[in-house]
Amino acid sequence: MVNSDDVKIAVIGGSGLYNLEGLEVVEEVNPETPWGFPSDKIIICRLPSGNKVAFLARHGRGHYLTPTEVPVRANIAALKSLGVEAIIAFSAVGSLREEIPPCDFVLPDQLIDRTRGLRPSTFFGEGMVAHAVFADPFHAGLADIIAQHEKVLEFGAKLHRNKTAVCMEGPAFSTRAESHMYRSWGGDIINMSALPEAKLAREAEIAYQMVCMSTDYDCWRENEEVVTVETVMQNMGNNGKNAKNLLHAILPDIEQAVNAGTLMPNYKGSMKYAGMTAPEKRNPETVRKLEYILPGYYS
Repeated sequence: MVNSDDVKIAVIGGSGLYNLEGLEVVEEVNPETPWGFPSDKIIICRLPSGNKVAFLARHGRGHYLTPTEVPVRANIAALKSLGVEAIIAFSAVGSLREEIPPCDFVLPDQLIDRTRGLRPSTFFGEGMVAHAVFADPFHAGLADIIAQHEKVLEFGAKLHRNKTAVCMEGPAFSTRAESHMYRSWGGDIINMSALPEAKLAREAEIAYQMVCMSTDYDCWRENEEVVTVETVMQNMGNNGKNAKNLLHAILPDIEQAVNAGTLMPNYKGSMKYAGMTAPEKRNPETVRKLEYILPGYYS
């Protein structure tokens, strides 16, 4: 069985990436967290070094969960319980910029929240208040490692950095008016999954970087056909192959950085003094739940 601190790297697969090909599957686990079960069983694979990596299908294998229905708190908590310190999260996105065509990859560094409060977005509340620093929502160190391997991308795909992602509620795509508004705000890509995933990973002190795979131009592009599921699915095929190529290239470097403790910034301990609630006012049930991801911090 998998022991705590045994699996330091996790991959969250989004639309078009549902498994880790080419790695030995060790076992599947389904931890019950204080926030329920994750989207699906977590697949534990063995890397060539002998170390392990976890894979979780965000929408469940078979893609049966809408972005709003994904149990993100359970997903992040379950990965943390395995010892995960770094997450590479893949996501299909629409492009808001001419220079990001379908099948290009993007490493965003900023994020605009357009979800609507339907998704639980924090492990805190209910008698325990804490505030996580979130000025830089993605992990620059992970992005640096990933960017070094752009050459493995096929089909003429490029890798873009320093871009802003917009996270919308969905499941419908944007209206044209919304798409133009996001562009005027400085948005470069749009998806439905970056939040609350990035926020919860930060609260759990896990390094988190999203790898965004462009499937289409969002509907701002007037001379383009309106985005359809058929178009998206066709481009997902190429994106899925590139995602697997990229993963096999980056995992050894990420593994080395995590094991050596050189992955910066380091968020370990960042939540220890983020609590605002006086000890006598803390809800014991909430503190008990938080022990699962941040043991000893608030008890």
